[in-house]
Amino acid sequence: EAMLLGGLRRCEVLGLRLGDIRPGERRLFIAEGKGGHQRIVPVSQRFFTSLASYLAAERPESCADDHVFVALKGPRRGQPLSAAGLDEIVSGARGRAGIEHLTCHQLRHTCFTRLLVRGMSIDAIATLLGHKTLAMTMIYARIADKTVAEEYFKVTEKVEALYGQPRQLPRDDEGSEMRKLRGEMHRRMLGNGHCARPVETDCHFESICESCTFFITTIELRPTLQKQRDDAENKGQIARQKIFDGLLERLDNEAS
Repeated sequence: EAMLLGGLRRCEVLGLRLGDIRPGERRLFIAEGKGGHQRIVPVSQRFFTSLASYLAAERPESCADDHVFVALKGPRRGQPLSAAGLDEIVSGARGRAGIEHLTCHQLRHTCFTRLLVRGMSIDAIATLLGHKTLAMTMIYARIADKTVAEEYFKVTEKVEALYGQPRQLPRDDEGSEMRKLRGEMHRRMLGNGHCARPVETDCHFESICESCTFFITTIELRPTLQKQRDDAENKGQIARQKIFDGLLERLDNEAS
């Protein structure tokens, strides 16, 4: 849950100390992040509820030190959880869930992806995950811990609402970032720029290529040309209709 809901790295989970936990603020202090960087990470109440249960009922009282996660059985009981031990835990969860392949990094990646799809800004996500540059997220930014936390908790309510729900999301559940990406799919490259005309909007020049003397088409494309001709007729676009009438006539003559 620390990796899935808070985006922690495996080494950050293993390095957590009891003093790093701030349940009142619903945050964790990462003292040993990648590259030695430190940061404050907000994590949803779901994690802290599970953590409280673990500390009260599972973590041995007599531990070697103050690491949060320790081995619960075997000769290393009470000692800090190792990377191999964490991988074993994740592997067991993977098997119980019926997932074919799962790693700690994929849990962190899933956290990033879900927050992005549900509308959290790329800037806030980059700071949450401890990126010092936004090579993966395109721009550089520094966001105060309070800003990150407020935005995270706003979005994580939507994420947690998915538990127990059908896996297929309704189309209107997509976040603003996903809608932006979907809109980008309708942009068309021109010689010196892009056309951002919505697909449902007509354009006075949309048949300009078909009227060019260098335009070549083949009989396989006749059904498409016919549909374009009929669309022009239905819309009363006489000039456009004549263009496609000419192309269809030329194809029919070549075929005969």
